Amino acid sequence: MSRWQQLFESNERLFWTLHSVGWAGFALIYYIGSFLHDVRPIWVFIILLNAYAGWLLTVPLRYIFRWARTQSPMKMVIVVVLSCYVVALVWAVVKNVNYWEIYKHGYRPDTWYLYFTNTINSLIMVGCWTGTYFGIKNFQMLQKEKQNALKASTMAHQAHIKMLRYQLNPHFLFNTLNAISTLILLKENDIAEAMVSRLSDFLRYSLDNDPIKRVSLGEEIKVLRLYLEIEKVRFDDRLDVVWDIDDECDSALVPSMILQPLIENAIKHAISRMENGGRISISARTFGNDLLLDVADNGPGAEIKNGQLHRENGVGLVNIKERLQSLYQRNFAFSVEHNQPSGIRVRLRIPYEV
Repeated sequence: MSRWQQLFESNERLFWTLHSVGWAGFALIYYIGSFLHDVRPIWVFIILLNAYAGWLLTVPLRYIFRWARTQSPMKMVIVVVLSCYVVALVWAVVKNVNYWEIYKHGYRPDTWYLYFTNTINSLIMVGCWTGTYFGIKNFQMLQKEKQNALKASTMAHQAHIKMLRYQLNPHFLFNTLNAISTLILLKENDIAEAMVSRLSDFLRYSLDNDPIKRVSLGEEIKVLRLYLEIEKVRFDDRLDVVWDIDDECDSALVPSMILQPLIENAIKHAISRMENGGRISISARTFGNDLLLDVADNGPGAEIKNGQLHRENGVGLVNIKERLQSLYQRNFAFSVEHNQPSGIRVRLRIPYEV
């Protein structure tokens, strides 16, 4: 990594570099602009002293503006304007002291408006500093959003690859095809044909659907029903599925195939290990501006450490969390907890979008 890349990737180094270069440039431009006025060392000293005072006084603005950006727009504007005026006023006083006490050796004019003019000039300079600061911050925010979008795209494709590995694993296909073969041997041709049709539709959705785009929960539930109908042929009465989907959730947008790994997880680690079978409960509801999704089973459960399942060959949980983080940054929740009286419950909270 080059030094320039290290500079722009570190906010601290970038700030102090631009801050120092900016005030050095101010001193240079000020000196060039007043070259005909005075070239004595004392005048150069005054310019450097004023630039250093400006450098020092504008440092606190960085931390004030950082806090102001977290407030409401109106409050942010008030804080920014007042902060700029106070800093400009203090800087104007410092410049007046430097000019009249050091450069003029104590001589002061009687015209008060010269002091006011100096304040206006200081305010313009501080305003330029503020505009540059917010301009750079907004540019960084835009770049970060582009990076997040690119990361989300990359993570979605990676998640899609993992998803296909899970969905098209030999065990799933073998069990499904074996069930179809058994149905054919038992002359249950209608059921076998329906199962082949469901498997075809499910695989087509898995392969053709773009993992970057979000789909309606209603469409996602439709595909999940296909998947569970395929699994029900294997487990027969041992698999009981309870749906609790609020009507207003059907149009909510969710990442494609976000719930299927959770259901597969429940079937693999809960239903298949229970002699008399078990139940999977799937619910969806809205709460304020959020969509709450819930997948629970009544299986034997598992050990949970730090909010993660502690067992080997878990399917898709890390995948799901990575996708949610890439798509929603911090505006989501993903938790794994013990179900009552037994089993595992996985809860998801994402923004409600239609």
